[in-house]
Amino acid sequence: MERLHARYPFFAAAREAVDAAAVDLGELVARPDEPAVDRAVDRVVSALTDHTIGEPHGDDRIELLSYPVARVVVSLVDDPVVTRTYAKAEAATAHERVLADLDDGDGLKFTSNDTDLTVERLLAEFDLDDDVVPTDDGYEVAVTRYLRLAGDLDDPDWRLPRRSLADGQVPVTHDELLELLRAAIEERVAAGLPFAVPDAIAEHLDHAVAAVEDVLSDPAIPTEFESVEPAAFPPCMDALLERARDGEELPDHSWLVLLSFCATVGMHAEEVVAIVDPDDETVAERIRYGIERVATSEGEIAYPPVSCATMQTYGDCVNKDETCETIAHPLSYYEARLAADD
Repeated sequence: MERLHARYPFFAAAREAVDAAAVDLGELVARPDEPAVDRAVDRVVSALTDHTIGEPHGDDRIELLSYPVARVVVSLVDDPVVTRTYAKAEAATAHERVLADLDDGDGLKFTSNDTDLTVERLLAEFDLDDDVVPTDDGYEVAVTRYLRLAGDLDDPDWRLPRRSLADGQVPVTHDELLELLRAAIEERVAAGLPFAVPDAIAEHLDHAVAAVEDVLSDPAIPTEFESVEPAAFPPCMDALLERARDGEELPDHSWLVLLSFCATVGMHAEEVVAIVDPDDETVAERIRYGIERVATSEGEIAYPPVSCATMQTYGDCVNKDETCETIAHPLSYYEARLAADD
């Protein structure tokens, strides 16, 4: 089992490595204090709380084996929000790793035993090599595959009417291609989830399921509020709103945390548009589209706001005040400020 497999456990070669090692999943999860199970729980819990999969284990074998165990845990929890959030977190982490690992867009800074990981290998991994053609300034993607991969991307600029289209091909940049690959990874991770888990395996993972369900029902993170009071927003959200008002191009993760926060405190799309008051209608459309994605038609929040620790990781935890020192989540700040203002 190689480092490459541990970093990209959804690759076909990684699955083959697990099969070749003849690992019995039932025996693995039955072992007391099995580190692969602990890491699997961390993958899922981190996906729900921070939209990442947590810190990788130092042992490549444990890191790789934690992936199939995590899929079992997600299947046992059997919650659509958990499934969707977990798949997105695995894909987001993989996307970051691809960006870090690719050397000048051609090869990896480390190699596997059989071949370097290149953009071409990534395309082949997801059966995209026949649908993506390199050009002088990027790539062209067959429109059918483009629509399939771009359909769930948040930015309205991915919508086909905003793209060039000629001879059934959609031009994309190198970075845009990697974003489409992120969508392909998410699709693969989500494929088949949830699935039926044999009782002989499930009975050893009650504690893992309980750990995930504890996060889902964590009373420490408030999610229901009687009113919307922008004056009570935490400094981090105020800063993101100010940057958006100034016309700054916010990173995707910053838009996600801002819109998920606004949706959770009870704001509708037009209320967010009004508070941002963008000069560019494209930004207003992005807000409407983003809120639509974050909040389901049933009123549930598909992508809960991240913790203060993750905001710090993103670089969006700014202008901390005294209240920030006593809380660990932007929603807790909002709750505290509302209570103080009553």
